[in-house]
Amino acid sequence: MSIKSDHWIRRMAASVQMITPFEAEQVRYAGEERVISYGTSSYGYDVRCADEFKIFTNVHSATVDPKNFDPNSFVDVKGDYCIIPPNSFALARTVEYFRIPRNILTICLGKSTYARCGIIVNVTPLEPEWEGHVTLEFSNTTNLPAKIYANEGVAQMLFFESDEVCSTSYKDRGGKYMKQTGVTLPRT
Repeated sequence: MSIKSDHWIRRMAASVQMITPFEAEQVRYAGEERVISYGTSSYGYDVRCADEFKIFTNVHSATVDPKNFDPNSFVDVKGDYCIIPPNSFALARTVEYFRIPRNILTICLGKSTYARCGIIVNVTPLEPEWEGHVTLEFSNTTNLPAKIYANEGVAQMLFFESDEVCSTSYKDRGGKYMKQTGVTLPRT
């Protein structure tokens, strides 16, 4: 298994539209304003957070149950940023839509800018032949409100190529999160 470089990421974005929209270089400015970087890096791709968020709330006293998820557990927020309450959690999605090749496994890690603020980004692996917007999970581990910026970098995708192609891909088994769009809640 080997990690894929910026050259490979650019080729795959051009040939099979692996990432759309795609930034071939690191973007650090939007006009004159400095942003948290996104786009192609040496051995990965820094994704952006879209402007749709779901923030956990206890207003309805719902129980978080992955087998019977109550959408009342969240409050929807749309905008240029999201404030996550202290010791709380929010969901968002990437701006980018992914089409993962059959011989690739993709791992996501949070950017250091957020990690150093006590904001943990968690994303499960993107399996071979998975396709869709990535749902991002943000945990605010601090006792202070935390701000997440829309349309700026939040996490880095790393692409690993297997020595051999898998016998069953995510698409083959009809994975429940295939071709997801928007912020996707747990499904059973």
